[in-house]
Amino acid sequence: MTAGEAVARSLLAHGVDTLFGIPGVHMYGFNDAVAREPIDFITTRHEQGAGYMAFGYAKSSGRTGVYTVVPGPGMLNSSAALCTAYGANTPVLCVTGNIMSHLIGQGRGQLHELPDQLATMRGFTGWAERIDHPSQAPGVVAEAFRQMHTGRIRPAAIEAPWDVFETSADVVLDVDREVPPPPPPDQDQIAKAAKLIRKAGNPLIVVGAGAYHAGEEIEALAKLLQAPVTAHRSGKGIVSNRSPYGLLSTAAFEYWPRCDLLIGIGSRLELAHMRWNWLPEGLRTVRVDIDPTEFVRLPPDVGVVADSREGTRALLDVLEKTIGKRDDRTEEFAGYKASAEASLETLQPQVQYLKAIRRALPDDGFFVEEITQTGFAARVAFPVYGPRQYVTCGYQDNLGYGFHTALGVKVANPDKGVVAACGDGGFMFGVQELATAVQFNINLVTVIFDNGGFENVRRDQSQRFGGRDFGADLVNPDFVKMAESFGAKGVKVSGPDALTRAIEEGFREQGPVIIVVPVDARTESSPWPFVHPAPPA
Repeated sequence: MTAGEAVARSLLAHGVDTLFGIPGVHMYGFNDAVAREPIDFITTRHEQGAGYMAFGYAKSSGRTGVYTVVPGPGMLNSSAALCTAYGANTPVLCVTGNIMSHLIGQGRGQLHELPDQLATMRGFTGWAERIDHPSQAPGVVAEAFRQMHTGRIRPAAIEAPWDVFETSADVVLDVDREVPPPPPPDQDQIAKAAKLIRKAGNPLIVVGAGAYHAGEEIEALAKLLQAPVTAHRSGKGIVSNRSPYGLLSTAAFEYWPRCDLLIGIGSRLELAHMRWNWLPEGLRTVRVDIDPTEFVRLPPDVGVVADSREGTRALLDVLEKTIGKRDDRTEEFAGYKASAEASLETLQPQVQYLKAIRRALPDDGFFVEEITQTGFAARVAFPVYGPRQYVTCGYQDNLGYGFHTALGVKVANPDKGVVAACGDGGFMFGVQELATAVQFNINLVTVIFDNGGFENVRRDQSQRFGGRDFGADLVNPDFVKMAESFGAKGVKVSGPDALTRAIEEGFREQGPVIIVVPVDARTESSPWPFVHPAPPA
């Protein structure tokens, strides 16, 4: 078979059933192979859209998101999505081509040539490799999946030269596809961690994307210790905010001054060390993380290199036998929740709109944030009831990722409600993918908060640079008419109650829905006092 056929068959063997991308001449050998396999192909209108849809697919489902683009400018157009997947620990695989094999590195200027594309891709993925012969394809694909799912989850990339995709040879498809198990928790480190935990009177558990699958164990640990659980972005919902132990970060910050032990599980601890940026005196730290380099970046008092579920389970096995019954503190935690909710009422109009979205979105629905005033507020104010249901770009914080990403979320979860909360500036980064949504009947509900500018920039210019405006004001289209011109439903609403109704009605449509909410930028409160709260006086 050809290398293209071998790659397509290997993707099927790894459970891939959906592929995002744009066909192109370098990829014809692969494109034609995919066309003959039971793989759904979602044609996007830009390579960045393909990458971000694969990211949203993977981030929301835990399955690997795969996309294909031509090499050179096509791959580079999608590279922001690979950077996002790297920062948000998400398994995204890019399948791309290269120029003719005999011309690689020659600098002859063949179509889409880069000086060293493979090295470029290795700069923003966890792993990248070239297929030089059809016989290598199954092994390279298997290694890509192994690399993505071993240790800290990262994206990967595969390339094959233009001619190799169409070259035939004998191929053995049956290769080793096993992903090695994580290392077992070191029992000496577990014992040291348990000792610190037993001594702590006010522990706080902070979770991140590495703990998506460990929610049950983490909530059991919280109940045993009578400790609250919180998260910044990716970890939201691992312990439901409906649980007495699941606190939004705003509520957890009220508890933070009395905290004497920080327990990080599958988290870089960005919340405590970068967002709050203030540590209580005498604070000790226990970390459970699959990535040992985390303990070099931010050394804990005790570090356990382990899968989050296995590490937490090991802690429970020791602590359940050695820690006495603790007084119930759920009423205390409810007080922090109530106090935080009251303080968030000053963050308007964002909070009222977030409450409107939460009322309309089913408990098992997905919320996709954006780099917008409402998106920033969502990090501290939007309650989440299950893991993966709050979709974020992680530390890349890249404007314009949200609409593309949310389409991928909906493709991965066709029976769930999905809402993308975009600003007018960010939405226009990916507006062309509205055509993709119409073509493939993707019922994503997108809310555009239209304040006519890049408000964060505008606020900073006003407050820090004497009000000298520079590039922050925007002229926008009529978003409703624009949506209709694509064949989508478009509506404009005013007020939170109307927004709730529009979202509920949007979920009943067959295709994409655009809801425009005009916002007077002068009335928007800054979210930053909540995202970066000041230390207590």
